[in-house]
Amino acid sequence: MALLREIRVRARKIAPPVLAACVVAYFGYHALHGERGFPAWRELKRDLSQARATEARLADDRARLARRVGLLRPDNLDPDLLEERANLLLGYSHDDDLVILLPGRRGEPDRR
Repeated sequence: MALLREIRVRARKIAPPVLAACVVAYFGYHALHGERGFPAWRELKRDLSQARATEARLADDRARLARRVGLLRPDNLDPDLLEERANLLLGYSHDDDLVILLPGRRGEPDRR
């Protein structure tokens, strides 16, 4: 009986630190190897930076296209741009025009 009582007393003294160590080990392992741990966090940061770069590039493309569309509005029509678009879409050119064919689809806007 004394041995059983001694085991219970020692178990009660050692159980909380052992339990705390197990909890810390569990969360530490999942912080390093879990699907929401540090490696996943780094990957999400990398994906976010790539998405922001894509967003900036698309915003620049949109602004460029908005400027070109603004030049085709009836109240502010740019004759050179109108002639360029007509020649590109219809395939017409003047006799003294120098035509340089680039690879790509016909009617595709110039992406410079």
